[in-house]
Amino acid sequence: MIRSYLKYLFKAQNEHAIHSPFVFDFYVNVLKNQENKVEPSTEFIESTRSTLLSSKQNINVLDHGAGSRINKSNTRKVADVAKNAQKPKQIAQKLFRIVKFLQPKTIIDLGTSLGLTTMYFAKAAPNAKIYSFEGCPQTLKMAQKHFDEAKIENVETVLGNIDESLGMQLQKVSQIDFAFFDANHRYAPTVNYFEQCLAKSNEKSVFVFDDIHWSAEMEQAWEYIKSHPKVLITIDLFYIGIVFFRKNQPKQHFILR
Repeated sequence: MIRSYLKYLFKAQNEHAIHSPFVFDFYVNVLKNQENKVEPSTEFIESTRSTLLSSKQNINVLDHGAGSRINKSNTRKVADVAKNAQKPKQIAQKLFRIVKFLQPKTIIDLGTSLGLTTMYFAKAAPNAKIYSFEGCPQTLKMAQKHFDEAKIENVETVLGNIDESLGMQLQKVSQIDFAFFDANHRYAPTVNYFEQCLAKSNEKSVFVFDDIHWSAEMEQAWEYIKSHPKVLITIDLFYIGIVFFRKNQPKQHFILR
């Protein structure tokens, strides 16, 4: 990742290099200009994060994906899961602003974990229906507790291996407006989830992929996604990759700070 990050820094540009009016507006008004703004509705989420980071509790983690680079044991401290498996506040706030700007009606959230990022989605789009997928019973149980404490009622959780549960759940969904991919950090599953969700997308849908430079496999998956004929605009922010399907404009890829 260090090598990938150095390459990213060398290539990354700011708004002065953006020649697409849509991407310029999205970058300046959604991604950049509200960097230091703290949404009052997210204060409880960050309070929950602080509590988790100081937790002494251990849980048994059932991991169907690529696993953790930090802890190979299935028994993990809740504090470690909160530190290593949850999106940091800066990225979570960025995701919040994206969802708040888009106001999607249907959200697919692949990888609930302890529920913090899901809560950001729920607060950003309170009228959306969110389907959040998780393979580990114990982490999902904790996430549901956090949803209940935050009085979040627009999240439906789906427990089980996403390789099996995603297809079944998507049969019940007419379209996907926003999808966040943060589950199995390997090439084949990432591409598979993308293809399944793509079948329910439209030109206004937005997909966000987490950890696109986490490994060689994830970088390979990101290249596949960028090259897909239905994908017309992508934004590489290093930690996340944003995908748009807007029609009637040239295919463009941006690497932005």
